[in-house]
Amino acid sequence: MTKKERLNRITESIIGAAIEVHRDLGPGLLESAYETCLAFELVERDLKVEQQKPLPVVYREVKLDCGYRLDLLVEEAVIVEVKAVDHLAPIHKAQLLSYLRLSGCKVGLLINFNVKVLKDGIRRVVNDFPDSPRSLRAQR
Repeated sequence: MTKKERLNRITESIIGAAIEVHRDLGPGLLESAYETCLAFELVERDLKVEQQKPLPVVYREVKLDCGYRLDLLVEEAVIVEVKAVDHLAPIHKAQLLSYLRLSGCKVGLLINFNVKVLKDGIRRVVNDFPDSPRSLRAQR
């Protein structure tokens, strides 16, 4: 399995788990509730999940803990940023893209649970995705 195929499988599993959580809970809860339930659902699906993982900033070759935390890191490869907001704003995507750059991860999912239909609240964000032509990466 290529790196791209592995990342695609992981993101598909995460989306399936998020849909299950949203189906059970619906919109209107706090982000922390969705995050905890999604982490539980992912573990139930035999995925490795790290919750609230610290993300240091490297400045002048020194790792500094600036208080950044990844909501979820799945299989040490995919960052999941959980939201429960009226609508996703450009700053949410920028935040996830920054996390991808700082961590070296290639793929992240921005999931807003405060929507009627969860597919409307999911955004996939990539940073230098494997096997993708540069022009496609720039469009995402």
